[in-house]
This record gives sequence, structure tokens and C-alpha cells, in this order.
Amino acid sequence: MCEHDGTMRPADYAAMAPAFQARGAGTRGGPGTSRRGVLRATAASALSFGLFGGHALAQPRNSLKSTHGTGFCNLNLFLAHSLQMAREDGLEIQFVNTPTFAEQVTFLGMGQVDLGLMPYTSFIALFNAGAPVKIIAGGGIEGCAIVARPGLTTPASLRGKTLGTFQLDTLEVMPYDYLKKHNISFRDVRVRYMGNTPEAVEAFKAGAIDWICTIEPYATALVNDVRGATMLSDGRDIYGPGYTDCVLATRSSLIGQNPAALKAVIKGMMRAQLMAETRQEETLQRLVGTYYKTSMENARIAMSKQPAVVDARSQTDFILGRTDSLVEMGYIRNKPGRDAIDWTLLEQVIAENAELYSQLKHKSA
Repeated sequence: MCEHDGTMRPADYAAMAPAFQARGAGTRGGPGTSRRGVLRATAASALSFGLFGGHALAQPRNSLKSTHGTGFCNLNLFLAHSLQMAREDGLEIQFVNTPTFAEQVTFLGMGQVDLGLMPYTSFIALFNAGAPVKIIAGGGIEGCAIVARPGLTTPASLRGKTLGTFQLDTLEVMPYDYLKKHNISFRDVRVRYMGNTPEAVEAFKAGAIDWICTIEPYATALVNDVRGATMLSDGRDIYGPGYTDCVLATRSSLIGQNPAALKAVIKGMMRAQLMAETRQEETLQRLVGTYYKTSMENARIAMSKQPAVVDARSQTDFILGRTDSLVEMGYIRNKPGRDAIDWTLLEQVIAENAELYSQLKHKSA
């Protein structure tokens, strides 16, 4: 993808190491891996570095910095970045790459970035820990999948097997919900927490993990590339069609201090969505090989399975409802309320760009 901008110093990473270690690769049940321990470690180390009151990185006046993930729910943000689709509104979108998924979350809380496209579960945990952040738009719908190695074809066959996933991610909550639906405890499986998607994919191919919860286009690639691999769930059997995966979050202060810049990002992502929906091949040619390390064939399939959708207002109840699982898993004590989400700027962009919005295939209204 894009190169790391190099603004973080080694000492900064050292100060935050406890949180990264707690949320990085490892096996559930080892030292320091309790779920509330993860939140405590993340909050404590981040607070020592000024997480909830840190200063944003020095940057051009008319630019915003953002972290991102790797799945197709990031497509609108990737395309808006690649073509700088917010420039017509005077804004440059800049990316800050992070070594693992953990830093996607902590960088936003620290104020090292202005925006982050992240799993809604990770956002909720950050919000619950006291970070001044809010969801302002959607990322994508569906596109999460549980894939198992040959011979593992039923929920019951997963007992005692090792799951590869990411802590505090939708990709951990989904297998929890999948097993719960089939009356199997999450304690009946082993969990190996991975650092990033490529690591998890390679571990699955090598047989180091037995089943994986991952995102498109990687789920499709694994089914196509690993003979006998089975997709046990695409999430719709658990949550129904149109479920949300990732969301666009920002620091709360920016909503009041620089609404025009945030609206430019949302509008840019909306323009990207229209291009993706109407010019699929051109979109994939722009992104595959740079933002997505997969084949065009896998990307086409993945794009059909995980549409990128900016208007996530219809998913408000779903996002907040998934906090039940986070409470059960021990990640949070208190369920966040409606104040975790602010659709105000999204609704303003929709009202101000009615023609653009009317052309979108996937939307709430």
C-alpha cells in the first residue's frame, strides 16, 4: 500500500509496547491476554503517551491523516486516496500505515491521525475506554468469512481446533457469535491472535491454524487456493444480509473544529463508491497490486461479496447491538449509547449532494 510516513519515533513505540504486545499475536490464555487486561494495557500505555489528549501530527493545513485496514470495506477510502477525490473540496487525504491492527485504533485515540477506518468492535472498545472519538460514516457491508481447513465442515468439528483471528476485532466477535449460535462455547476452541492479515493467511496455508475468520478478498483467495478449504460462514447466516464490518471514525473535536474537511472526506468516499459501483474494472485496476495484494479474479469476487457503503445509518442498531457480545467476552463493562455515533456530517453531505447520492446503489434511504 502506501509507505509509512516515518513520523513516529522508536521511543514512541517503546512507550506503547505494552498495549501492542497485549493486542498483538499470541494465544488466548497466556500471560497478559485477558480481555479486560487488553483494554487496561491499551489505555494505560496510551495515556502515558497522551492517548486521549495527544497532539495531531504536523501536516499541511488542508489535509487529514487516516489509518486504514486491508479489506474491501476500505475500498471507498482507498479509491478516494488513490485519486484524491476530496481535492475538489480543497482537501488532501494522507495515509499513515500501521504495523498491526492494534495501532490503527491507538493512533486515532492518541491524535496521531485524524481519521481511521476500522472494525466497529475496535472503535467501541476505544470509545468505552474513554477516547474522544465518534463514528461518522460507514466503510463496507458483509465480506467477513469463516474458512476452515479440509475436513472441518461443521461447527462441532471446530472443538479443540485453533482459530486465527485478531483481538478486539469484528473477526473475533463473528466466530464467537457463530459458535454461540450453534451452542458451542468459545472456550471450547483455541484462539491464536495474529498481527495482520498476511500473517494470518500464511499461517492458515501452512496449517499453523485450523480455521480463520478473515475478510475479502482473502477469504475468497483461501477457498480458491487451498484445496479442500471450506467457507463455513459468510456472516449472513449469523447476522442477516447487509451487516456492517468497518466504520469511519474521527476524533470528536474535529467535528466541531473542521467539519468542512471531514465532509470533504465523506463526499470523496461517496464519489469513490459511485465509481466502484459503475466502473468496477477501472476501480480494481487502480487498486489491485497496490492497495490489494491479490489477483484480479479474486478481487472481482471479493468486490461482489463486500460492497463498500458510506451511508451506514441503517446499521446504527446493529453496531450498538453487537456490544452485547463484547460485554459477554469481557472486553467492555458498559454498553455505549447512541452518543458513540454522529451522522450529522454524513447527512449534510447527502443533503448537499443529492444528485450524487441518488446514483448510489447501496444506501440507507
